[in-house]
Amino acid sequence: MQLFDVYPINPINIVKGVGSLVYDDKGTEYLDLYGGHAVISIGHTNPRYVKRLEDQLHQIGFYSNSIEIPLQKELAEKLGQVSGKTDYQLFLCNSGAEANENALKLASFYNGKKKVIAFRKAFHGRTSLAVAVTDNPKIVAPINETDNVIFLPWCDEAALEQAFASNEISSVIIEGIQGVGGIQVATVDFLQKVRSLCDQYNAVYIADAVQCGYGRTGKFYAHDFGGVDADIYSMAKGMGNGFPIGAISIAPKFKASYGMLGTTFGGNHLACAAALAVLEEIEQYNLMLNAAEIGQYLIDELKKFEQVKEVRGRGLMIGIELPEELSSVRKNLLYKHHIFTGEAKPNVIRLLPALNLTKAHANQFLEAFAQTLKATAVIA
Repeated sequence: MQLFDVYPINPINIVKGVGSLVYDDKGTEYLDLYGGHAVISIGHTNPRYVKRLEDQLHQIGFYSNSIEIPLQKELAEKLGQVSGKTDYQLFLCNSGAEANENALKLASFYNGKKKVIAFRKAFHGRTSLAVAVTDNPKIVAPINETDNVIFLPWCDEAALEQAFASNEISSVIIEGIQGVGGIQVATVDFLQKVRSLCDQYNAVYIADAVQCGYGRTGKFYAHDFGGVDADIYSMAKGMGNGFPIGAISIAPKFKASYGMLGTTFGGNHLACAAALAVLEEIEQYNLMLNAAEIGQYLIDELKKFEQVKEVRGRGLMIGIELPEELSSVRKNLLYKHHIFTGEAKPNVIRLLPALNLTKAHANQFLEAFAQTLKATAVIA
């Protein structure tokens, strides 16, 4: 049997990771500023993380949600404290797509409505409802197509008001910062407009924080910059530092009933142990402050490069937009300077490193970036 060939991959076999560094099977060291799609939040093989998982494996790795799992309650309490949403409720699942799927379903249960507002360039996942609110026709199969989703221009308040006035809206789903869409930052005014219109029309504000959450921006959720509370926050990626886990944080106004939501693997013992290690590291080492400070340093330095068209983002969620003639920069960073970064079409380099990234590693990237721009300019 062969693998189903759906991933364009780099011919690099990473076999080891420590902090923000990873190593291939030939012993070559790489600086990881992508963390496997913003997943590595506290560094590869973080000692607390490893110990939490190892200790849990020696006790029990899995049992279903048909029994008490005290780790789930411990996680809910810690997440409430660190995120500042102490009165919210937690439903645990396995991925960001599943989190968004359950958020959209819960919103529709709540108000009995069907229409959802999403935004151009949005990415919310690949499962049925999640992909329906994702603005990428290439990954939407015919069976996923629905008339219940209204796509609006990014941060267009007039279009948002018109959509509410013309439709029975169940929910608005919005990333605080679009990741796949190219690190597009939602304005404070727009997030506040979403909140006020949801209140006015009894719709549900779903904050997709799968990539822009968990302290990456310097606040726990990127939506916190809007100064308002969402009704539901979806999260995953950095939540488990590589262990599959997702969740939705649910406002007090939602009332649970048996069978309303469910999952087999969600909230298992190992997943909760991993997630607790992440929150403990964020709290003990003030990693949100580190993300804010190192991220701002990178943004300020990157803005000094004349060849860069625009630098966008907050904290350690950064997009570097380059002109077309510099489209080879990301590839050269990887193969000539051994630095992993991400991308967004058409020509945006995405930085999504661990939240404990050091200034020394930030400077290592900036030096390599400068050298790459200079070399590319000479070739051009």
